[in-house]
Amino acid sequence: MASRVERRRAFQQALQSKDPYRLAAALELSPMAANSSSSSKTSNGTYTPSSNESLVAHGTEWGPVMVAWLDACEAAQKGEVGACFEAQAAVHAAFNHLFGGCVGNWLVPALQATCRTTHRMAVLADAAKLRNDHARLQSAVTLLQESFSKTLNDRKEFKPNAPLGEDGSKKAGVLFIVNQLFSMYFRLNTLRLCKNLLRPVESRDLHNQGTMGDMVTFRYYVGRLNMFEDKYDVAEENLDYALLHCHRNAVANKKRILKYLVPVKLKRGRLPTKLLLTKYSLYEFIPLVEGIRTGDLRTFNDGLAKYQDMFIRRGTYLLLEKCKAICYRNLFKRAYLITNKHQIPLDRVATSFKWLGMPIDLDEVECILSNLIFQGVIKGYISHSKRVLVLSKRGPFPIAAIQK
Repeated sequence: MASRVERRRAFQQALQSKDPYRLAAALELSPMAANSSSSSKTSNGTYTPSSNESLVAHGTEWGPVMVAWLDACEAAQKGEVGACFEAQAAVHAAFNHLFGGCVGNWLVPALQATCRTTHRMAVLADAAKLRNDHARLQSAVTLLQESFSKTLNDRKEFKPNAPLGEDGSKKAGVLFIVNQLFSMYFRLNTLRLCKNLLRPVESRDLHNQGTMGDMVTFRYYVGRLNMFEDKYDVAEENLDYALLHCHRNAVANKKRILKYLVPVKLKRGRLPTKLLLTKYSLYEFIPLVEGIRTGDLRTFNDGLAKYQDMFIRRGTYLLLEKCKAICYRNLFKRAYLITNKHQIPLDRVATSFKWLGMPIDLDEVECILSNLIFQGVIKGYISHSKRVLVLSKRGPFPIAAIQK
């Protein structure tokens, strides 16, 4: 276990080397000790530096960053997660101030490491506090927003894939910080703030000029945001991009993407295979897919009820509830194919529901069909006097209406 003197020496050597990635690695905090679950009690919410050391490197005073970082390391070593976050917040604030005055972009990896650590420690500190107010995460958001501003507003021209140095643009760090903020906004359920990031990034085309990992993460969060805004075509496009370009060995990340891509696909009438769902252990979608494919409303409803809590936590429950319309549509289509007639008595449709163990009266059948006709997934009309569904002779079940 490294002492404070050894950590100080390692930090000074990394700083003097002016190696962007060596300094970034030096700023990473070691894992928290095992007793971190109750450690938030040791912090009173304020941070006081343990010393007033000075460290000048490359014409810049690094003392506040180094001291706060050493204090954060010691708190992590003791398992004091609350004190560790307060010290890490001080590291971040001092680094933001220092980063604004540095020349070039050689400190971008170190800033990214600082943002990642601040985010991680804020989540741990809030979890240890056993309160759901996310106070530490909200204060961390302010620090990352400042980092975002300092990278975005750099006046130097950004050249993708250019080496880091004193001639580079700080915009190289924008996309990584945006992804961190996206993650925090989703955790805090403040999705409206995502627009404040999207507009400046997309207007400068920075979302297409980062590393592949950052671009995949960006598309993943934007796809989720599109899904919540009911923009399913755009959501499918972004999530498809994320899945297609995700590293082939990143199985956990692919599963994370599919948890949102599959509901969007279902809403647009595109059903995944059972093999795909089994490969990524997405068993919760199997009864929904089978129900939609065969028009088996009971199987669909049973699956939706069984995994309801899981879907609610993900924020996909209401979207999957909307997929019930496609299940209805496929049930009526099966009735049409069996009878092979364009005029189907509503009592026969009601019989189909009865066979599924979901008996409903004719008025409910009319209500369901009226909604489906209004949505355009069925072409035809209802003869209320004769209690008959009259289907169009040309494409009574258009696929295009589902896929829009």
